[in-house]
Amino acid sequence: MFQIVHKQQLNDEVYRMDFAAPFIARKARAGQFVIFRVDEKGERIPLTIADYDREKGTVAVIFQAVGRSTMLLAQKQEGESIADLVGPLGNPTPLENAKKVAVIGGGVGCAIAYPVAKELHEAGVHVDMIAGFRSKNIIILEEEMKQASDRLFVTTDDGTYGEKGLVTQVLQRLLEEGNEYDAVFAVGPVVMMKFVCATTKPYNVRTIVSLNPIMIDGTGMCGGCRVTVGGQIKFACVDGPDFDGHQVDFDELMKRNNTYQEQEAQERSHTCRLFGGAE
Repeated sequence: MFQIVHKQQLNDEVYRMDFAAPFIARKARAGQFVIFRVDEKGERIPLTIADYDREKGTVAVIFQAVGRSTMLLAQKQEGESIADLVGPLGNPTPLENAKKVAVIGGGVGCAIAYPVAKELHEAGVHVDMIAGFRSKNIIILEEEMKQASDRLFVTTDDGTYGEKGLVTQVLQRLLEEGNEYDAVFAVGPVVMMKFVCATTKPYNVRTIVSLNPIMIDGTGMCGGCRVTVGGQIKFACVDGPDFDGHQVDFDELMKRNNTYQEQEAQERSHTCRLFGGAE
């Protein structure tokens, strides 16, 4: 059992939870993830590690309550526990040999981009961070991202905060201004990462993306998280989750991620007649 030591609601659907998990905290790095189960009958859900404290022995995740398991997790309170928290899994984000980078997050993807920016910034790397959201009311981690970057650019689709427009527009402007980045790190909706890569490719800038395919066991055995990178099959859980974005087949990834949309919608709307609650 893993106890929830801190819970914070960041907007209407997004939560941060810190768990007592000293063995995970001891080894965690930016870019890695954990797999949780709310209870012994629950499904296995991967969440990227948003933060960790080695001294306190805690690991933080930030998640959007949109599916059955994340909605059940959101109902948990401080002091309560969940059945399983396994990790750290996956490979850390490659952060070596960089002097200037751009880190881009889209929506809840900012929770994954933030620890990357933080680790780079603490290592003395110049970090330009671009964070995109649909609207002002769903912005998360703004102060944390400011502290983890030299320059923070916030965009909103509707123009209610920051710059109106897309993260790719800011990135294009920064590249046109002559900023020479050793790497660009992008985390967010698949379509956003696809267009970030399309923006950087003409400038031949190394672009790393964190992929979120369907995942079950997290150890490479099930094959559910397969992605095509450079024409070869890779498993995001053991080969990633970070990959060279210019080599990723994003169209295939989007198609696979949408496979269970209908079933997920039915699961969210299902009411158990026996207990009178969501199942």
